[in-house]
Formats: sequence, C-alpha cells, structure tokens
Amino acid sequence: MGMAAEWVPPLSAIVLAGGAGARMRSDTPKALHELCGRSMLLYVLEAVQACAPDRVVVVTGSGGDAVAKAVQEEGLGHIVRLVEQRVPRGTADAVAVALTASDDLAGLDDPLDEGDVLVVPGDVPLLPGELLTGLVAAHRASGAAATLLTTSPTRELGGDRSGYGRILRGGRDGAVRNVSQDEPGRADDDLADGPVEVATGIGVYRRAFLAPALRRVLPDAVAGELHLSDVVGVLTGTGHAVATLRTDDAVVLRGVNDRRDLALAEAELRRRTNEAWMARGVRMVDPERTYVDTTVLLGAEVTLQPGTMLGGRTVIGDGAEIGPDTRLVDCAVGTGARVAATTGTDAEVGPHAVVGPYAVLEPGSEVPPGVVTGPFYAGRPAGS
Repeated sequence: MGMAAEWVPPLSAIVLAGGAGARMRSDTPKALHELCGRSMLLYVLEAVQACAPDRVVVVTGSGGDAVAKAVQEEGLGHIVRLVEQRVPRGTADAVAVALTASDDLAGLDDPLDEGDVLVVPGDVPLLPGELLTGLVAAHRASGAAATLLTTSPTRELGGDRSGYGRILRGGRDGAVRNVSQDEPGRADDDLADGPVEVATGIGVYRRAFLAPALRRVLPDAVAGELHLSDVVGVLTGTGHAVATLRTDDAVVLRGVNDRRDLALAEAELRRRTNEAWMARGVRMVDPERTYVDTTVLLGAEVTLQPGTMLGGRTVIGDGAEIGPDTRLVDCAVGTGARVAATTGTDAEVGPHAVVGPYAVLEPGSEVPPGVVTGPFYAGRPAGS
C-alpha cells in the first residue's frame, strides 16, 4: 500500500483593502488606483493566488461596491469573498471581520481551527507571489503561532520607518517579543546600532491562536484604533512563539499611500514589464520611453519605437512595428503591420497594413489588410 499523503492545513487569505485613499486626494478607493493598466488590488490578489489558498476574503471600506465591480470584471468573483468593515477601527478589527466571513464560507466539517491565515495589505502591488509562498512554507516549518515578513527600511523605502512596526527581540535566543510603532520620520541612520528590522504588515497566523488574540488587542491612545501588530505582544505574552522571515528586497514591499508612491511603483513595474518582453524577443528602441501595460500581448519580433504607449487589451501581431509617438488602447494590430504617430482606441489594423503618420483610429474602425493609409488618416466605423 502507498503511503498516505501528508495533511496540509487549510489556508485562508485576507487582503486588507479598506483604505479610503485620503492621501491620494481622490474619491477612488486606494486599492483601485491603477498602475500599468490594472488596479493595485488585482496585483495583490495575483500574488496571493500563488499560495493556492482555500478561500480569499477582501476587506473593503466605504468603497466596497467599486471594489466588488473590479473583482467581478476581472473574473475573480467565484474566488474572492468581499466583506465591508463598516466602521474603520484599524487592521486588527478588519482581520476579525474577515475571520467571521471566512467562518461563514466554511462548512461544518472544515477544520478551520487547524488552518493558517495569510494577511496581506491591499496596497503592495509589487509583491511577488513566490515571496508569499516562501512565507507560508517558513511558517509551517517553524511551528510558530505566527510568522511575520520583515525587512529593513532602506533607501528604497526612504529610510523612514514611520508606518512600519519595529521588531523587538529579547532573551538569549533573540526571540520576537513585540512590535513597536516608531516615531514618524525617524530613519535608519538615526540609530547607532545600524538598520532596524520592521514588520511589513504581511504575516501568516495559526487561526486557532489568532482569533483569541484579536479579542485581547486594546485600542491605541491616539486614534482608538486596533492594530494587528499588537497581536504579536499578545501571543508572546501567553507563551506562543512568533517567527520571522526577513527579505532584503524592500522595493517589492513598498506600500502605496500617495501619488508619488504610485508613480514610483508604476515606474518599477514598467521596467520589469519591458525587460520581460525584451527577454522574449521584442525590440524596444528606447525602453525608458516605451509604455506597455501588463494587460497587453506582443507577438514575436515586434518593434516598439520611442513614444509608444500600449494599453488595455491591445494585441500586437508578429513582426509588427509600432511608433514612434503612438498610443493604442484595446486595439488589434495584425502581423507585419506598421503604425506610426497614431492614436487609436478599440480599432483593428489588418496584417501588413501601413497606418499614419498622424492617423486617428476611432472606436470600431478597421484598416483592411495591406492598405496604406497615408498621413492624416481618420479611421471610422463602417457605415458612419
């Protein structure tokens, strides 16, 4: 007889997406601000899916309807459960709300108390899935009540650790004792003992210990909020071990809180996207002036001239040349076509057609295969 497969505890994932985005100066929920054609939340959900969780709960704030619409449009409605934190009482309360929803999702025979809970903020769009899978694996190997993802606030994080909880260790073994919020604006070089270790807000918790610990978290004295980081002190104070997994790649953990953070994250994501396409044979004459959304598909041996901007569900066929100074959104360009100095939306360019310069392709317009439009072409839908 073969050996029985090793039992793996169920994994629930909680994504905290309740931020209103006040510092973004926008009515759009923070998690729905876009970079490279997709909202921050969708990048985070993609990373979470790498862990193959049994259930995913997204905690929203007052913008829950907009978040639900974005999740449905991405086709994730069957995977993700959305719950609203009606009163913004802090991250610990948000996790408690999500746990209640996770209980509702589970059947009576689902051994939730034996499971693990992964908690991830909804504003870390550069977070790679493999980092989360490594965290879950480290947690299960440690046997700890919780395992926190930590880093040091390097220059990539501005050297400022405000907003990040400092890991406090003690005893001969240097075990985690607590997480302390530092003074705003205090940087690494203020410390004589070198860089500090901070909690990133990402962690894995044993569900059986997390729920009781959340009930013992007290509101802070400033805003009356309940902080998830305070769970650490509750756990260690009752004799439970808390482990850490440290990463030196602080860039991927950068949270997006304002427009500057959004621009920095988008620049890094565009750089990665361009490098990935060039590794697959796409020629970019000037990558720093080439903008390709993560939703775009490029064929083999495509050439992108400077000033090219490709967005939405645009598809570029093999051997096509786009640009310079061309913006296409939700367009299809056929094999071997050339499109220069053109603006197009929801349009189609046939194989080996030559479009532009200074062409405008209106929604629904089509350029037949092999046609040479000449300059100042105005593409309109048939019959218009």
